Amino acid sequence: MTTPVGPDFIALQVRDLAASRKFYVEIFGFETAAHSPPGAVIFKTEPIPLALREPLRALPEAGPLGVGMALWIACADADALHDLIIKRGGTILSPLADSPFGRFFVTSDPDGYAITFHTARS
Repeated sequence: MTTPVGPDFIALQVRDLAASRKFYVEIFGFETAAHSPPGAVIFKTEPIPLALREPLRALPEAGPLGVGMALWIACADADALHDLIIKRGGTILSPLADSPFGRFFVTSDPDGYAITFHTARS
């Protein structure tokens, strides 16, 4: 059948893979997978793997990447993660709030991707 099923893998193209990997681990708290292909870093996320990768084509040298794309990532406690990201020096774009999908906030990575973290539903 040719009908799309849904997202199965998400990869963000970044300007500096080493710097972005460090940020996602140290500021956001992601854990890296045991193995990643060359030019990429895969994180231990479920149910959909998340990765950072070197660009497939040239990216703009300045300005935020991912404009127009919304990436929501579930976490155990959005309030606690929000406070931890601030403590670690991260930038908050939108404060904690409630939504139909649960408690959430929006933060930014080194390339300007807006990442929304929300408390996962049980």
